[in-house]
Amino acid sequence: MNMQIIQRLLTPISSFFIALFMAFSINAAPVDTYEFPDPVTKKRFQQLVYELRCPKCQNQNLADSNSMIAVDLRKQVYDMLIDGRSDMEIVNFMVERYGDYVLYRPKVSAATYLLWFGPIGFIVIGGIVIALFVRQSKEQSQPLSDEQKQQLNEILKD
Repeated sequence: MNMQIIQRLLTPISSFFIALFMAFSINAAPVDTYEFPDPVTKKRFQQLVYELRCPKCQNQNLADSNSMIAVDLRKQVYDMLIDGRSDMEIVNFMVERYGDYVLYRPKVSAATYLLWFGPIGFIVIGGIVIALFVRQSKEQSQPLSDEQKQQLNEILKD
């Protein structure tokens, strides 16, 4: 009888620990290891992969993304740096291939005016609206006339 009680207790406890173990299992991805000829090239690589956005991911840069395309693009950036290409050439290559989406700081153009100047426009419009409301509320707050004061007193007496 005691054995049945122990088995009834162990089954949910063991199920809990198995579920807990599975929930916290870590999915490790391979880490890119590149050898650079000098610290300047390494710094340029790090800066480029942090500035370029992964085309597959919604909002991750190449350095943070583990998608296969990000791995390939990091390798391409590395290869272009080793070949002696400039940062601008690498960025232009990525923009030609994937569009302005890969840039975290897109260039100012007709397509990106709203992105660059929209927040300033919203602040200006918001300031104007607030100023109009404040002005209107000042205009509406006029002192009561003698007749209105008398009517108010009569209402309060009731």
